[in-house]
Amino acid sequence: MVTDEIKFNGHPNVLATHPRTIEITKDNYLTKEGNCIIGINANKACNDINQQLRWLITQDNIPIKFEIIVGNLSFEIIGLGNSKLTLSDPHDLVIRTSNYMSPRTASINCNKAAIHISRDIILLLQDSNTTGSLIISANDSR
Repeated sequence: MVTDEIKFNGHPNVLATHPRTIEITKDNYLTKEGNCIIGINANKACNDINQQLRWLITQDNIPIKFEIIVGNLSFEIIGLGNSKLTLSDPHDLVIRTSNYMSPRTASINCNKAAIHISRDIILLLQDSNTTGSLIISANDSR
């Protein structure tokens, strides 16, 4: 299993109502229009993911697991890798239920989006003093 961790902070404007995406950003602010964003001040974006995990994410149909951890709560999302993913965005990371790809996309065809995240987690993330982690993992079966 290959893993990487992204640390991020909450913000009072975290809504997590988007039906198709989840985003974490290095930005230090959030407006209410960013309803897919669950964390700001992230220490990593797509282009910062470790090389071995980047390789796995850019393989077709490799299952990619994302675990959001806030305090003692966690939420799991499963998506797929794809050879067309570039993981080149230096600022954001987005996971999508659709198959739309951009430099910010880290996984497609995910089984959950922002709106599915436990409201207990979102309530915690609406405090700017809250820190969270996004653990990304995939099996390297070579």
